[in-house]
Amino acid sequence: MLDNIGSYKSEDVIFLLKNINGLIKEEDNKTREAKIQSGVHYSMMLPIEYKPSDEYVDLFHKSLDKYKLKIASYVRDIALKIYDKKDKNLVLVSLARAGTPAGILIKRYLKYEKNIDIPHYSISIIRGRGFDENALKYILKNHKNANIQFVDGWTGKGAITNVLKKGVKDFYDKYDILLDDSLAVIADPGSCTNLFGTRNDFLLPSACLNSTVSGLVSRTVLREDIIKENDFHGARFYEELKDEDLSNYFIDEITNEFSNLKKESINFDISNIDVNFEGLKDVNKIKEEFEITDINFIKPGVGETTRVLLRRVPDLVLVNKNYKNHEDLNHIYKLAKEKDIKIKEYDLFNYKCCGIIKNIKKGSI
Repeated sequence: MLDNIGSYKSEDVIFLLKNINGLIKEEDNKTREAKIQSGVHYSMMLPIEYKPSDEYVDLFHKSLDKYKLKIASYVRDIALKIYDKKDKNLVLVSLARAGTPAGILIKRYLKYEKNIDIPHYSISIIRGRGFDENALKYILKNHKNANIQFVDGWTGKGAITNVLKKGVKDFYDKYDILLDDSLAVIADPGSCTNLFGTRNDFLLPSACLNSTVSGLVSRTVLREDIIKENDFHGARFYEELKDEDLSNYFIDEITNEFSNLKKESINFDISNIDVNFEGLKDVNKIKEEFEITDINFIKPGVGETTRVLLRRVPDLVLVNKNYKNHEDLNHIYKLAKEKDIKIKEYDLFNYKCCGIIKNIKKGSI
């Protein structure tokens, strides 16, 4: 029996996650960062989920008002590309938690445009540990000949893209089942996939907040004392934040824009689109110039920088010189000021900004 988890409607998404409420104690960012950098995997812990401030929620609303029509157009483009690629037996599988709202929006657009109701699940994927195989097996058991399309919100430097590809290969080696390892995203500034709505590095409002725009679900957990052999990966359900929950509001605001989209021709031929991980040029340049030992300390893009400032111990934020006054960075400046984090203008080519995690052992850059 599936756990009842998340604040989204069941017709929008089914979370294949184990409810671990009461089984894990959240820790502050500094405690978690020290443990991560000493070798404890991030998936074994959860950060404390704070109620967002009024000012920060206001930033979310302003960015949503500004971009909702544009996001709707990106959702349309990627939804129709997916449908053109695999219309029969399509099952959307979003990667919790940032991929979940993207998957819901794609599902809703296909319902709006094609009048079809595509199954949509959200499963866990963890850097260094792969995706939840039990969840995939559940989907395949319940949907014979499922034509799975994986979905995420955006790409950074492509780490999750590579985890997904490895996971699909491992799944084939274990079970002799071949899945499509392509990843569909709304924004792909790192050039990590050819299934995207845009390659612009823009502020997707769902990156502004944590669980309160992601179905009140935590990031996912994989710990042997909590997650048993046949369990799905775990997640916390923040029912106590229901009064602050904007998850369904965000989805509805974008959905309401579908009828305002102008008819445009979509180029469905994605075969000639380069997937060259162009963003790694920025990342490797930063790694060398700032003498950063671990590439995972570098988090490029507006979405990833936001998550560094919200969930990790940041050391420095690099801002693209050409976008230093851009509205997409208002919340970055606000968060950096709140946390007393230095901002440095920098020559970035693929991203508007980049967050750098502090190396606790080495100290600040």
